[in-house]
Amino acid sequence: MSDDSAADEADTETEQDAESSGLQDGDFVTVAYTARTVDGGDLVDTTSQEVADEEGVGEDQEFEPRTLVLGEGHVFPNVEQDIIGKEVGDEGSVVVPAAEAFGEYDDEQVRTISANKIDEDDRYPGAAVTVDGEQGYVETIIGGRARVDFNHPLAGEDVEYEYEILDTVDDREARAEELLDTLLGMDLDVWFQTDVEEEEEIVEDAEDLEEAAEEGDAEDDGPVTETVEVEKDTLYIEATPQLSMNQQWMFQKQQIAQQFVELLGVDRVIVQETLGEGSGMGGMGGMMPGMGGGGDVEDALEDLDVDVDADELSEELEE
Repeated sequence: MSDDSAADEADTETEQDAESSGLQDGDFVTVAYTARTVDGGDLVDTTSQEVADEEGVGEDQEFEPRTLVLGEGHVFPNVEQDIIGKEVGDEGSVVVPAAEAFGEYDDEQVRTISANKIDEDDRYPGAAVTVDGEQGYVETIIGGRARVDFNHPLAGEDVEYEYEILDTVDDREARAEELLDTLLGMDLDVWFQTDVEEEEEIVEDAEDLEEAAEEGDAEDDGPVTETVEVEKDTLYIEATPQLSMNQQWMFQKQQIAQQFVELLGVDRVIVQETLGEGSGMGGMGGMMPGMGGGGDVEDALEDLDVDVDADELSEELEE
């Protein structure tokens, strides 16, 4: 092996060692970043409240550092790869080419359509519209025809990310909370609990099978099972009305739960809803037993100010 080859190999090994000693896929990393277009310097995204205020964006939104799970596609792959191997406190800058950011600009995505497909309030240049499920921007409207650009607003733009690695998240509950915020933009109560449950397990051990046969527990038409106690490492999430109305949760809850299982190392996820006192039919508790067991129906109906003859109601119930 030549000296140059040996040197190159040594450099490669050094880089690999450096990467393996730093941040890796699966790490929860809190990052501050600002992304701008390379050509015009237009703001694309930021975690800085100061930058947002200077640019006059997101007046009703709070901007703060974001927690990413490396390798899960929470940011462009180029940015993830630049973070891999680095340490907390490191800073970096990486350019994401247009093709790998928001796509190249496609002239064929600028199409002329009937203006009737656009709401009257949106029939002006620059309006954001949705036509046949596609999002676009109105370029011009002449007569009954509209020219709409269905490219992403940042199509064709290279994007530069400047970032700083602030911290890692190691606590399991904190990881679960950060993951909920990243995936759903929600702050929910979470906790971990080990539950012991009974499950039926197929008996495979020869001695156990023989013992089951002697005791008459073995069946010819199926496998022999026994009841065993197993521990389930469970992540509990407190359900809220906001969660049940979250569209991403409604349509992707199975995939999201699977991410929790894989990234947090739990056996299962249980979403738990707690109902307050007095919910449901609780307010009618004094009436319901009387209707079923010989109570004073008439008094109950009077209390509820219901204009119904008690005798007639009782006869209908008996029928």
